[in-house]
Amino acid sequence: HQIARRPQRDESAYDVDAFIDAYVFPDGELAPVGTTVAQLERAGFEVRDVESIREHYALTLRRWVTRLEDGWDRAVHLAGPGRARVWRLYMAASAVAFERNRIGVNQVLAVRTPESGNSGLPLRARTWN
Repeated sequence: HQIARRPQRDESAYDVDAFIDAYVFPDGELAPVGTTVAQLERAGFEVRDVESIREHYALTLRRWVTRLEDGWDRAVHLAGPGRARVWRLYMAASAVAFERNRIGVNQVLAVRTPESGNSGLPLRARTWN
């Protein structure tokens, strides 16, 4: 499961968002999903499936914001007003970023396949209805 960013022409120009680094995910970085897949393969994993759930995650974030607002008094009591505001802002802004395809979220299925070549996985990771 990975929150991913879009690749940039110049990857050295990528900067971690200062607000998110300070208040939400210290030392977190977003990598393009292709970078993650390449690193998994270099580490000896076989990537069997990659699924984008970007639109689903936007809906999930909107529901989390609604639940936070519905339980605002309790959230403030448990975490303090500043932290509650930070998370409300972060989740609301992230929902918009997912909706506009500025960031994505992916489920990646990778296995370390034995020398026999039998991964032990079904022939299809998922089915489409």
